[in-house]
Amino acid sequence: MAWRIHDSTQRGEIDNRERGRVRGRIWLHGRAEPIELELEGNACPDLAGCLLTFENLAETMPLRPDANFAARQRGTIGDLTASRKVRVPDVPIEEFFALRKAGKPAPEHMANCLYLEWFSEANGRVVIESTDYRLTISPPAWTLSPEEERQRQDEASNGFTGFLGRLDAALAAARHEPVEDKEWDEFDYEQLMRESDARTDKYLELLDKYRDHPDREHIVAQEMGWTRLDRADEEDGGDSPLEAALDKADPPSPGATADDAAAPGDDWLDVEEINAMCAEAAEHPLQPDPATEGRDWIRTEEGEVTHPLSLRAFNGSMALWHQCKELSLRKGDDPDLTTLLNEYQITGAKLAGALDGLAFGREAREGAFIVACLKRALAHLHTAQSALERVTPKHLLPDPALASTRTEFFALREEILRLMREFRGQT
Repeated sequence: MAWRIHDSTQRGEIDNRERGRVRGRIWLHGRAEPIELELEGNACPDLAGCLLTFENLAETMPLRPDANFAARQRGTIGDLTASRKVRVPDVPIEEFFALRKAGKPAPEHMANCLYLEWFSEANGRVVIESTDYRLTISPPAWTLSPEEERQRQDEASNGFTGFLGRLDAALAAARHEPVEDKEWDEFDYEQLMRESDARTDKYLELLDKYRDHPDREHIVAQEMGWTRLDRADEEDGGDSPLEAALDKADPPSPGATADDAAAPGDDWLDVEEINAMCAEAAEHPLQPDPATEGRDWIRTEEGEVTHPLSLRAFNGSMALWHQCKELSLRKGDDPDLTTLLNEYQITGAKLAGALDGLAFGREAREGAFIVACLKRALAHLHTAQSALERVTPKHLLPDPALASTRTEFFALREEILRLMREFRGQT
């Protein structure tokens, strides 16, 4: 995945006054010395030949404690511009999404966004993107010619293509090809999940890169190997818009095939069929098995069906978050505290994904699959436990809160291990 460091960036400078070379320094929250940029290529026309200085006016937070972000960033430029157009909500983000979800107009406006993208030899794709920075741009020492602008676009496109190549290599390494007719075990499901993670990484990067492109869906389909979508479009309207879009976009990733991340087979469903199935499910929702209430499921105060362990983890993480809030502690105040809160919350989400479906019948899920999902939850719990031990000597939380959280983590761990043993017995 790309590094997106705008929330950790305090200030910086980008210098493209020398043709074909971008140098810069960026000060990050928690680092005494700035990172140094030594990049080949030119900025977009609005910054080409200029010295840009910027300051983040919003609150910043440190990079995660295990971040291995190189102090010297060597590589090539992507798109460096201070005039990227983005939509900015005019109300708090929670209210904005609540209005969108309710189908109501959500007030917003268009704004210029600082967008700095480069491809680092050490860290791959790095992006700084924000409308919250205060910018100062010097007069240009030179301007791009039309030929230089075409070359700049090609270089930026090639940089992203190379980055996709890394993601393709990761996807190829994670690809799972089980023995035919073999009954899957937990290790098969673990490998399948790793492949799914690699595929999701690539998909999210494509969505981010082309989110404002008018032919985003077609470009993403081409890169992901979803050729069926492209063929359907061609049948509807002759020449596919994909061809024109790809003339302005990156070429297909090296080694990509029609099978890579392909959509389902010949019996794939169209949008109308999917909508009909969703409507049917909403009108006639599944009912939990009353015989397993209390063991495989309970209801929340809102009446939702959930597994007792996933609800326990969720409630515990929220209680700790509220306690931090009462102490005026924020996630960004300490990287280890941030990891503790995040990983605790993720543990609950992973447990929900593994166990909440049991309410509708254990026969609906294979034991090996549940074990593989529980392993993922356990890994996040272990990360939270490690973060707790790093937080303890800092005295950010009172001793009773630290002790009760530690006890709860061990209790969650024991119950996860017990469930893993139970579902291994089913396989």
